[in-house]
Amino acid sequence: MSDAADRLVEVRANIVGAAKRAQREPAGIKLIAVSKTHEAEAIRPLIAAGQHHFGENRVQEAAAKWPALRAETPGVTLHLIGQLQSNKAEEAVALFDAIHSVDRSSLVQALAKACAKAGKQPQLFVQVNIGDEEQKGGCAVSDLPALLAEARDAGLKIDGLMAIPPATQEPAPYFALLDELAERHDLPLRSMGMSGDYETAVMLGATHVRVGTALFGAR
Repeated sequence: MSDAADRLVEVRANIVGAAKRAQREPAGIKLIAVSKTHEAEAIRPLIAAGQHHFGENRVQEAAAKWPALRAETPGVTLHLIGQLQSNKAEEAVALFDAIHSVDRSSLVQALAKACAKAGKQPQLFVQVNIGDEEQKGGCAVSDLPALLAEARDAGLKIDGLMAIPPATQEPAPYFALLDELAERHDLPLRSMGMSGDYETAVMLGATHVRVGTALFGAR
């Protein structure tokens, strides 16, 4: 097996272990391999090893490499996990199966128009600025109810919430808060947890974990 395949086996085993400790069903947790900045040659070994969910930060980068990769492996699911500019909404709807970074009114409206035009809608997550950090994307916790209501009124179905806890703080309380917010708003999906904390996220309710370094290796 390749190094990537070995790392995939390890990460999957860690997810299963964390799920069992939390008395959760491991099959309910999706592992998203964060392939941003990685070329097709680095991605193919993971696809060959059975990984089918991949995450990208930028529409332009994904558009350059994924159409060919998806032609090789039609079963791949592509997630946009980075910030999305409203003027790229149409392109994002065409390219991605899920968008994890819905965070403001203008983007809701742009996505609603793009989805209506395309006749389809990706799975959508609202990104919450869970640590109230000025430099980070996401809607404020206090603005979440209004943004969810606006999305519904615009004809969008929001399936879950996404968050990135502050890098310098213990992530568990932030994961617990996102889980609570999703429960409060009757949203089934929680996109949370990265290479350094995905096991904690799984134990606190994550349905999608976004793992890059632990799969692709350190840059």
